[in-house]
Amino acid sequence: MPADAAEKQRRVLPLFEYCTLPTSTKFGLKVERDAKLQGLGVLGRGRLFSSFQQDHLIEANRLAEVLLGAETFDEFVDLCHQARDFVNEGLFVYAVSVAVLHRNDCRGISLPPVQEVFPDKFFPVETIYKAIKVANAHPDKDDEIIVDVEATGNILDPEYNLAYYREDVGINAHHWHWHLVYPSTWNAAVTGKAKDRKGEIFYYMHQQMCARYDCERLSNGMPRMIPFHNFHEGLEGYSAHLSSIINGLPYASRPSGMSLQDYQGVGVQNLERWRERILDAINLGYVTDADGKETILDETHGIDILGDIIESSHESKNPEFYGSLHNWGHVLISNVLDPDHRFLNNPGVMDDATTSLRDPIFYRWHRFIDDMFNEYKKKLEPYDPDELGFPSVEIESVRVAAHQDNIVTTTFEEDELDLSNAFNFGRNGSVKIRYQHLDHEPFAYDIKIQNKSTKVCHGTIRIFLGPVFDELGNKIKIDDIRRLMIELDRFSAVLNPGVNDIHRTSRESSVTINKERKFEQLLRGEGTNEHSSEFCSCGWPDHLLVPKGNDKGMKFHLFVIVTDHLKDLVGQLTDKNICADAVSYCGVKDDLYPDRKSMGFPFDRSIKKDSKEWLLPNMKATEVTIVHSARH
Repeated sequence: MPADAAEKQRRVLPLFEYCTLPTSTKFGLKVERDAKLQGLGVLGRGRLFSSFQQDHLIEANRLAEVLLGAETFDEFVDLCHQARDFVNEGLFVYAVSVAVLHRNDCRGISLPPVQEVFPDKFFPVETIYKAIKVANAHPDKDDEIIVDVEATGNILDPEYNLAYYREDVGINAHHWHWHLVYPSTWNAAVTGKAKDRKGEIFYYMHQQMCARYDCERLSNGMPRMIPFHNFHEGLEGYSAHLSSIINGLPYASRPSGMSLQDYQGVGVQNLERWRERILDAINLGYVTDADGKETILDETHGIDILGDIIESSHESKNPEFYGSLHNWGHVLISNVLDPDHRFLNNPGVMDDATTSLRDPIFYRWHRFIDDMFNEYKKKLEPYDPDELGFPSVEIESVRVAAHQDNIVTTTFEEDELDLSNAFNFGRNGSVKIRYQHLDHEPFAYDIKIQNKSTKVCHGTIRIFLGPVFDELGNKIKIDDIRRLMIELDRFSAVLNPGVNDIHRTSRESSVTINKERKFEQLLRGEGTNEHSSEFCSCGWPDHLLVPKGNDKGMKFHLFVIVTDHLKDLVGQLTDKNICADAVSYCGVKDDLYPDRKSMGFPFDRSIKKDSKEWLLPNMKATEVTIVHSARH
């Protein structure tokens, strides 16, 4: 990274401070509007930006492409200052974030945590108002102020048992960041950077979210979710307790029993029609583009094509015909309370990638989406032993090393978030919110692999976790458990002839990222180097790597498979992999997805055999227990 990386970081960070203030107020600069920004500002300031509404995304994409096209870093920053003065606040943060993540001269610059930019999207309005009141009343302006987060419900709502998960700061920030890394409007022809297997990653990342959510439900003694399936059914009620600092209005609640309504020219019938057309394409085995050309949904590219269509992204083969089922579903669900805007309400949390995971309907909607992908997967032949096996390689044993072997303990840990970069409290001391999140003890996998050949082999090791019992205490069959399997890790290893002892810590997971740097740390210049860029911030939070479990100890299958790495290997486009730490959900920066196998292999296809018949020598299933401890 050039020597001025820290200086660039210092110039970018103020763009994300006090986002409700225009440039002239925040920076004291007189703004001249560049002709390149002509046509922007349609959404208008003071409205909530939606990362799913088509017109919002079109304008955000237009701004992002202007910022990506700036010839120098100085021009980029100047255009940012100009846009900030009149462009919608949320749209501005989204577009600038996309540009920072993808500009070559921004390599080494880290985005500030979105939870510190827009804390109102992560914490109840009661908590934020309490922090403001305490800060205003506190006489000493240099003291640090800490307030505790307020609850958003109680046990009268069974779904509140999962509020710790749905409201987790880390997973909501991850969802926002994933959609920055993979914008649905991304046009490789304009940006010059292709997003390899983007549709398939959309499918797999959200499928894993559903699997993880069902495992959390089982951990809390609750049944697995019922997928959304009827566009006219009454929806469950939900209140987020969030209020926007941009316009002061609350995110709309959803009274129980309300159903979807037509919105801005997109009708409920459109969603039904798009679903039928997509299912027809899956059953016929091909999709049809606008010119009538048919593209076969083969086993290599079919899932990627479907992902592009269902989202729908810029790569959709025929957006006019297949529509935008996923995105418009989010929008219609979030606007059930005020579909024609006669009351000028904010939409609900489903309208925004930063907040949508808080709503239980998010997971039911995505299980409905995943059911469509699964219809396609069921059309494919189950993997045969040649595809699953690894001749001459055998897994002898698998052990989870923690404070007790094969037992992992979870608990709740405290954390804090600084509000001082979003609100100007007029004081030197910081104002923080204290909250709790689920966490697990550090653990490691000890895997003993026998290479019976006389040559050195290279293996890809995949580790999954899935529940043993369903909500009724019955053992889950292997073809049912496959959609509940959580990927924990995926990595390569050299296998010398004879016995190989593989040791891998949970912190090294290909799924997760460790804690991102806070705004204050970035201002001090921490972490500014050439290996710090967009994909380092993309990944599942490490503290939610495993489900909560329960106080009695919840049984899980730990499944390990080793396959031939030379067959899995993909020819990389670049010499070095920058930020390839969370490849399972986020891929590798500016490069091909580093695994030739289908995402979710070997559990992405139907399994017609019982588990004993299906397991091969290069696989191992070990029973582990997750115990939740209330001790802090």
